[in-house]
Amino acid sequence: MFIESFKVESPNVKYTDNEIHSVYSYETTELVHENRKGAGYQWIVKPKTVQYEFKTDIHVPKLGVMLVGWGGNNGSTLTGGVIANRDYTSVMIEFMFFGLKYTSDMASSIRVGSFNGEEIYAPFKSLLPMVNPDDIVFGGWDISNMNLADAMARAKVLDIDLQKQLRPYMEHMVPLPGIYDPDFIAANQDSRANNIIKGTKKEQVEQVIKDIREFKAKNKVDKVVVLWTGNTERYSNVVAGLNDTMDNFLAALERNESEISPSTLYALACVLENVPFINGSPQNTFVPGLIDLAIKRNSLIGGDDFKSGQTKMKSVLVDFLVGAGIKPTSIVSYNHLGNNDGMNLSAPQTFRSKEISKSNVVDDMVASNGILYEPGEHPDHVVVIKYVPYVGDSKRAMDEYTSEIFMGGKNTIVMHNTCEDSLLAAPIILDLVLLAELSTRIQLKAEDEEKFHSFHPVAAILSYLTKAPLVAPGTPVVNALSKQRAMLENILRACVGLAPENNMILEYK
Repeated sequence: MFIESFKVESPNVKYTDNEIHSVYSYETTELVHENRKGAGYQWIVKPKTVQYEFKTDIHVPKLGVMLVGWGGNNGSTLTGGVIANRDYTSVMIEFMFFGLKYTSDMASSIRVGSFNGEEIYAPFKSLLPMVNPDDIVFGGWDISNMNLADAMARAKVLDIDLQKQLRPYMEHMVPLPGIYDPDFIAANQDSRANNIIKGTKKEQVEQVIKDIREFKAKNKVDKVVVLWTGNTERYSNVVAGLNDTMDNFLAALERNESEISPSTLYALACVLENVPFINGSPQNTFVPGLIDLAIKRNSLIGGDDFKSGQTKMKSVLVDFLVGAGIKPTSIVSYNHLGNNDGMNLSAPQTFRSKEISKSNVVDDMVASNGILYEPGEHPDHVVVIKYVPYVGDSKRAMDEYTSEIFMGGKNTIVMHNTCEDSLLAAPIILDLVLLAELSTRIQLKAEDEEKFHSFHPVAAILSYLTKAPLVAPGTPVVNALSKQRAMLENILRACVGLAPENNMILEYK
């Protein structure tokens, strides 16, 4: 059975006019390495319970979303899709943005419990008050001055009849000038670059801050979230004395050092302005010095790279194989696509960023099984991306998984996936900005803490939606999709005083 909404009735949760307050017992384990006389070392596992309090501000703000690369395939598709969903006519209704209504993770379902032996489910978004995507105000930057209607036509993603009806809504939308540095992206992007922020890197950061403030004031929004959906950049070199610490990074900005990428400049502007910034591409936008600054200023950052199709399947399948005692020994992923992302990735330096984000996705799953893998052992993992202009935004992905099984046997799984790249990415952009905004309204404290505080500014809560999750120093990286989903769901359940979903169903045993 599916229900639209619910309210928790428990001594551990209290609803007020301003917040939801919950008390939650967090049960975990801690490990101790003890030296036992005559028996050597032994691991001791101790159950541990810590009581947390959560409080969530229930006032949903008017939200502005500024996209870096607003005129690209993702930005124009998302903007057009949300407009179609919000302002559809009788003609447009057949084109409603189903990704927003039905395939967005925030619109997926959660199990609430059971009633008379029947499982009861509710929308994920019913756990806590969230921004309605129809109410988002969009804006952003692009190195091309093409208006959003023409950009949508150039992308060739949405149905042509829908494009004609969306044109009046989008032709007045023109991106703000963007930061352009040809050293960080493919040379084939130069022809698009006619809408550029001039000046030193410090002056460019100041202009981005000015743009954010003016966008917020003009549109009368309460909060702004900025998301990078621009070109994949090459990796920045992390150099001692340049970007390894907060002080060195800020000093490098003053010196106008060339090794500070455009995406890092946008992220810096957002951290200085205390605006959440999400990186939807695979480059190392968050150099150590920037991470240190974000932590010091308690400004939310998250990324990296949208986890949409092929990588999401990989994080599911490898987790299943390793968990089943089957040993993946060779993983080969091939893609070809013809959109501007594919053209930019045809340059070796930008492809390398994507290769890294796609390749590391299995690391934690391999490391979890010391029976299958010796220390340091890893499957052969190859990623290939080719630019084929004819296929446009319709990305083709082919994967081959070869595993060792019982008695030296081999098992091979081959998958082929065809998808519209931007139609997968658009709902993920929405999910990321909705979660980022929601997480800024949640505060918590453990039983030994005096004051409530926000989540860590390095937003691991977003990892379910990213290929290469950004985590705080000393925090383990989790790539297995089921674990990421459980973390996200159980944190939000804790905010309304619900226990984590354990699937034990002991009430029926």
